[in-house]
Amino acid sequence: MSSTVEDSPAYTSGWRDTAKDLVAGAAGGVAQVIIGQPFDLVKVRLQTQGNTNITALSLTQQIWKREGPLSFYKGSLVPLLGVGACVSIQFGAFHFFRHHIEQHNHQQKLTLSQYYLAGSLAGLTNSIISGPIEHIRIRLQTQPHSASSPSVLYTGPLDCARKIISQAGIFRGLYRGQVATLIREGHGIGVWFASYEGFLSLAAEKQGKKGRDELPSWQIALCGGLAGEMLWLLSHPVDVIKSKMQSDGFGDRQQRYKGFREAVRMTWVGEGVAGFFFGIGPALARAMPVSAGTFAVVEVVRKGLV
Repeated sequence: MSSTVEDSPAYTSGWRDTAKDLVAGAAGGVAQVIIGQPFDLVKVRLQTQGNTNITALSLTQQIWKREGPLSFYKGSLVPLLGVGACVSIQFGAFHFFRHHIEQHNHQQKLTLSQYYLAGSLAGLTNSIISGPIEHIRIRLQTQPHSASSPSVLYTGPLDCARKIISQAGIFRGLYRGQVATLIREGHGIGVWFASYEGFLSLAAEKQGKKGRDELPSWQIALCGGLAGEMLWLLSHPVDVIKSKMQSDGFGDRQQRYKGFREAVRMTWVGEGVAGFFFGIGPALARAMPVSAGTFAVVEVVRKGLV
C-alpha cells in the first residue's frame, strides 16, 4: 500500500460535512446489523462457551433446531438502535479528527499512520456508548433459552440494563469489560479506516485513476470488505476477552474474571492460544459483507446528501 492516500479529498470543518458523516454512518450502521447479526450471535456463543469441539456450522444447526430461525436476531433491537448511533459517531468523529490532522499537515493528505490515528481516536470516542450497548447485546445473545423452556433471564434490552445496574451498578456492571472495549475500539477502528483508505488508494493507483470517485461501486465495497477482514484479524483476541467478561456472572461466587488481566491469564492457562481465536470463523465470514455493506451505504448516502 502507498504511504499516502492521494485520492482522498481534504475535508472542511463545516457542519455540513460532519452532518453528512453522521447521517451516512447511521445508515451504514443499520445495514451492518441487518447483514451481520446472525454471524455475530454465533461468534459470541463460540467465544463465551469455551468448547473447542463445537464448530460454527454445528452451533448454527443447534441454534436453528433448539431456538428457531428468529433466534439469530436475538438481542438485535439494541444493536439496531445502538450500532446506528455507534457507526454514526465513528464516522463523525473520524471526520473531526481527520480534519484537525489535515490542518496540522497544512491540508496535505494523511499518511496511513495518520489515518490509523484518526480512526483510533474515533473508536475511543465511540467506546463510551458502544461498551454498554455491546454488553447488553451479549447478555441477550448468551442467556439460556430453548423451545422447550422458553423462560429467559432478561425480557428485553431495558430489563437487561436495569438488572445489570441493580446487580453491579453502572461502572462495574454496565461498563464491565470497558478496558477490553477501549483496546478493541481504539486499535480495531484505527485499522479499519486506515485499511479502507489504503485499499482505495492502491486500487486507484493500480488502475491509473485520479481519485476514489472514479472507482466503481463494487470496488469501493470490496475495499470496505477487505478493511473489515483486517479489523477482525488484528483485534479478535481482545474481542474474545471482552465477550467473556461481558457474559460473566455477578457476585463473588458467580464471577470468574475479576478484571481484564485475569481474563487474559485464565484464557491462556485454560485454553491456550486457540482460546483467543474462538469464533474467528464467523467473525471473518461476517466481516466481508458487513464492512463492504457499511462503506458502500455510507458512500452512497454521503454522495446523495448535497
